[in-house]
Amino acid sequence: MSLFVLLEVCAIMVGMHEEHVADERETSRFKTPKKNNFLGILLALVLAAGSFVSGLQVDSLISKESQSASLFSFFSNPAVTSASENPDLTQFWKVWNLLDEKFIAASSTSTLTAEDKINGAIEGMVATYGDPYTVFLPPVESAAFAEDISGNFSGIGMEVGIRDNMVTVIAPLPETPAERAGLISGDIITRINDVSTEGMRIDEAVKMIRGEKGTEVKLSIYREGDTEIREITVVRDTISIPTVVTEMVDGVFILRLYSFNALAEMKTQEALRKYVESGAKSMVLDLRGNPGGYLQSAVAIASYFLPTGKVVVREHYGENDEEKLYRSQGRTLREFTPKELVVLVDGGSASASEILAGALKEHGVAVLIGQDTFGKGSVQELIPLPDGSSVKITVARWLTPNGLSISDGGLAPDIKITRTPEDRVNEVDPQQDAAIRHIKGEVVVSE
Repeated sequence: MSLFVLLEVCAIMVGMHEEHVADERETSRFKTPKKNNFLGILLALVLAAGSFVSGLQVDSLISKESQSASLFSFFSNPAVTSASENPDLTQFWKVWNLLDEKFIAASSTSTLTAEDKINGAIEGMVATYGDPYTVFLPPVESAAFAEDISGNFSGIGMEVGIRDNMVTVIAPLPETPAERAGLISGDIITRINDVSTEGMRIDEAVKMIRGEKGTEVKLSIYREGDTEIREITVVRDTISIPTVVTEMVDGVFILRLYSFNALAEMKTQEALRKYVESGAKSMVLDLRGNPGGYLQSAVAIASYFLPTGKVVVREHYGENDEEKLYRSQGRTLREFTPKELVVLVDGGSASASEILAGALKEHGVAVLIGQDTFGKGSVQELIPLPDGSSVKITVARWLTPNGLSISDGGLAPDIKITRTPEDRVNEVDPQQDAAIRHIKGEVVVSE
């Protein structure tokens, strides 16, 4: 069964040691505009499409007995429907055989398998699409992704993306080594274990940052406004991220949703029961640092706040830009107003978070407070494959109920309030404070 996934969590986890290293030459390379123009978040930039090349009998092109029958069938299964698209694989196999015959590794004695080479070839094919969200997940990476979306994984505990060809922190996850290390949204990872990340694919970065619990990874960090590179050593750990956390603050019910994972709807439903039992009349829905997840979860959760039939998101797909509407399923708790429901957002709020926040704002039931959201407006379909791998393909783009695309710039809050790194260190939260003041009828001025 295929699932629509809006945003993948690149989980990587850890404790820390930090020092500042002066390096004007290096920091000058990372001066970037304040706007987070992320090009993409992905778990691994390798896509395998076993049925892409087809309609050809290639056995006669293969001279080496070591090439398996399963590999032959991989390239002989008919799938290309247009005759004009049938690829000529003669040159492919010629290069394959030349490499087998002549290549000598300069620094490694490891031998590539046929599967390794096929995946490498397909990786090059996928790169031509220029879409960082369309990826192939081999069995190991596919299993890791399943763990991530379930809310349990290993690493240092942050989501990462690519900005200006550099690995960049989207947001550290709560109560993780990454958060304790002081990493924040927008931090640029210039080096991993002294290896430059310039031009590095996200899958390469993730593999370098991930590792066994208790081992260390050293990150070189450039932060906007710094004149020095920060060196942070983080100890990897196994972490289970909470999906939902609730609390009462000054009579206001706070619901923090950390991910739209497989448990999100159920956990949100449980939290909303607590809200009803609390007797509170107002709520703050905190989506800060929430990187997204399942589209269905976003629609289901929106249904608790919107009347039946209200459009939650517009999905455009296909060559003719056809439109599919996802509507509220009518599970409304009560009628909220922007004086009673505040949604907190920031640069780490992406994808499904933006869908939910945009729908609640445009239907007039909530006010948005915080900072501009991430800006991811595409939909991926996750297709599991028989061998345990999976393919995630961009199949559509989405718009808010009023037709707004957030791909360029994200959602702008109604009231802009910044939370600085110093605020985080001092455990000060001016955004939540502003939300509570707004609910209590005070005038909150946007920055």
